Amino acid sequence: MKDIDNLCLNCFKELREGAVCAECGYDNDTANDDMFLSAKTVLADKYIVGAFIKQESDSVTYAGYDSQLDKKITIREFFPKGMCSRLEGSLDIHIRQKFIADVEKYKKSFFKLWTTLEKLHSLSAVVPVYDVFEENDTVYAIIESLECIPLREYLLRNESGYISWDNARLIFMPVLTTLENLHQNGIIHGSLTPDNLVLCRDGKVRLSPFTIQEACDITSSLEFNFCDGYTAIEQYENNHKICPATDIYGFSACIYRALAGTNPPSAQTREANDKLMIPNSIAETIPMHVIKAIGNGLQIYPEKRIKTISQFREYLDAAPAVIAKAAKPADSEYVEENVYEDTEKSKNLKSRIIIIILVVLIVAAIGAGVYLVQFTDLIKKPETTTATTQAVTYEVPDFVSNGYTQVDVENNGAWNEQFTINFEYEYSTDIEQGIIFKQNVAAGENIPGGSDIILTVSKGIQTQTIPDVANMTLEEATRQLEALGFKVSSVEVFNDGTHTPNTVKATSSSAPAAGEEAAVGEEIILQVYGEVQTTQPTTQAEE
Repeated sequence: MKDIDNLCLNCFKELREGAVCAECGYDNDTANDDMFLSAKTVLADKYIVGAFIKQESDSVTYAGYDSQLDKKITIREFFPKGMCSRLEGSLDIHIRQKFIADVEKYKKSFFKLWTTLEKLHSLSAVVPVYDVFEENDTVYAIIESLECIPLREYLLRNESGYISWDNARLIFMPVLTTLENLHQNGIIHGSLTPDNLVLCRDGKVRLSPFTIQEACDITSSLEFNFCDGYTAIEQYENNHKICPATDIYGFSACIYRALAGTNPPSAQTREANDKLMIPNSIAETIPMHVIKAIGNGLQIYPEKRIKTISQFREYLDAAPAVIAKAAKPADSEYVEENVYEDTEKSKNLKSRIIIIILVVLIVAAIGAGVYLVQFTDLIKKPETTTATTQAVTYEVPDFVSNGYTQVDVENNGAWNEQFTINFEYEYSTDIEQGIIFKQNVAAGENIPGGSDIILTVSKGIQTQTIPDVANMTLEEATRQLEALGFKVSSVEVFNDGTHTPNTVKATSSSAPAAGEEAAVGEEIILQVYGEVQTTQPTTQAEE
């Protein structure tokens, strides 16, 4: 094992002179944030933590060094952003009280993701993962360090900003096998963008190490990873579910970017106004089967998209099954929409169709008029029987148990015709924001049509900003925090004699940290300086 003190903590080449590395320019006097692992921390008795690289919604990435194999590695630590921290002197992560259940669930997802990638290391588009283990109350993935550039950077290096299909095919097609295997193992990438597809020095195109699926779903409590133009509609808050077609959308968007030179419009924008155009000058250079594949892969709603990677591969390859399908009339399984500009022929066809529809509507209207004339006498005849008036009643739905939101109710025409529905809003400690959790009329009760129903919608957890209580006495800090509704506990930290005992630590004073939003009722842990430790020799007289 090399002497770690003589290695750069970023590239792990030997330092020649001073703290600044001559190879990569990293200043080795830079310390990692107190919240993260400090440089030179040893994991699993062999992996050395180096410089902090980045934090994502589910994890922290560090440069690392494998002391047994004598090579640079990348270390990924499960560390959900905003949900946990570290206390001074401890390697264990400290989970914020309100997130304990969520973090445990996400931790399992993280472990499953990286152990699956470890098993699939032989696939060409997987960045090799060769160890996954639990330590410090969290999970670590050890990943091979590769020299690579993102696809977006590669495209920008081209003068035109885009590439031909012949070149794009060599980049994209090998990735499909890896995606297919991930899907077969229950893994959805969820974040396929030109930044997460990387071109490596060994000539292979790989999926950059990515986050767990929950981080790519706006409905989870993790920070939402999204990229306009590449994030599918089902990843935003709506009634569609994330599925393999979600990755097909992102992958199709990447191909679109590579061939057209621009990002596709965002899915939310396209939902309101679906415009997805490739200029004629570029479209003429792209094979028609590829245009059809992109169009089918970028259908806004997942149920209309190509469903599986194998089907998508057939479209991109123009397999015989696809060619046969393309020869069928317009009742084929997938429909190309708005992918390239209409030709004059298609415009004329549309005009003829519109004329036919108008003629049919006019004939129908005339027919309806004759029908009304024929039955006018029946309509005008007075009732010969005495009508009995009886109030119509409706059964009240269970708005609470089914997890409905206000939008769900407002969009349900039947409920709004049957009842007069109003909404109230309250904070809740355990109901997600936007969910209905009370109704003033019990589910199953029959009430007259038009009756008032009041539904209570959760405003989420009431939060307060944690004040900075550094250098206060423990009593002062406790009073201030409890006045805001927080619970307070403390841990004693070492006092080197320069601090007043029983005062809150000057930096990293609390977990969660000052300035963060925390739920009212959450426990705030204060780090408090203890008494100055002194040792005096025992004299004979004292004995």
